[in-house]
Amino acid sequence: MMNRKIRVIDTTLRDGMHAVSHQFTPEDMAEIAQKLDEAGVDTIEVGHGDGLGGSSFQYGFAAASDREYIKAVSSVLKGAKLDVLLIPGIGTIEDLEVAAKYGAKVVRVATHVTEADVGEQHIKYAKKIGMEAIGFLMMSHMADVNKIVEQAKLFESYGADAIYVTDSAGALTPAGVAERIRAVKQAVKVPVGHHAHNNLGLAIGNTLAAIEAGADIVDGTCKGLGAGAGNAQIEVLIAVLDKLGYETGVDLYKIMDVADDIVAPKMKRPQVIDKDSLSIGYAGAYGSFLLHARRAAQKFGIDARDILIEMGRRKTVGGQEDMIIDVAYELSRRK
Repeated sequence: MMNRKIRVIDTTLRDGMHAVSHQFTPEDMAEIAQKLDEAGVDTIEVGHGDGLGGSSFQYGFAAASDREYIKAVSSVLKGAKLDVLLIPGIGTIEDLEVAAKYGAKVVRVATHVTEADVGEQHIKYAKKIGMEAIGFLMMSHMADVNKIVEQAKLFESYGADAIYVTDSAGALTPAGVAERIRAVKQAVKVPVGHHAHNNLGLAIGNTLAAIEAGADIVDGTCKGLGAGAGNAQIEVLIAVLDKLGYETGVDLYKIMDVADDIVAPKMKRPQVIDKDSLSIGYAGAYGSFLLHARRAAQKFGIDARDILIEMGRRKTVGGQEDMIIDVAYELSRRK
């Protein structure tokens, strides 16, 4: 197999925050990030699960502020780049300014797969202040290839340094991922990335399909920590890529040690595919709806799966968490 270089972005300290109710402390983050850096991870994403500005009543309060997390992590990094996620409408240009001031070097501007235009000002501002800016098209199972290509080209026209085709719901299969990545790769000149969720048990397989279709950058998290059933498990991903002869720059033993010895003891529960997270992948519902749906199900005495399937049927997207209560109420009335 070829010795192609694959850039690996670790999102344990951002997507993984969903799985710990956003309660990692700045000290936790610094300890994990330092070890990820020593293991040779290229880029480390930190912050609230919903990105900059996410700590709120609607999305759940984090244990600390964006500034405190970024400051703590940037003080320990020697080789890795510090990355933040920004969802326009949750995070603002001002939040990005603060992130850059305290050491963030990369921003992933995350929009719904049909709404790259809402990220234009954020991409342009990031470039102006010297950051790497990545366009991040979420919920990519909800659009056909032509629409995804159109939106990827928009991000490229704003100056994005790379573009992600993101499976936020863990709803895609390998063929669906490969088709999307191949089309975007042919349409743009910048690197293309893939972020997988494991709700259908396909995160590693989908990531491999993305790489084989031309993806240059992929994501993973220690122990697979993340929204829904979690992300591609980074230590497994590195082992697989290593076996196939891809170069990642990540030390396999060291990444295994970070996952098992440092991250695992901080986890509230094992990251598994249970009936609720499986329902997210099956229905194509947004990954971070999981905990909200469980709380609403308990409150209204109904099955969380019914809420998630209905949210998928209505084609809801990230940011519509408030609809979960409405849906739960309606379903309870129908009972």
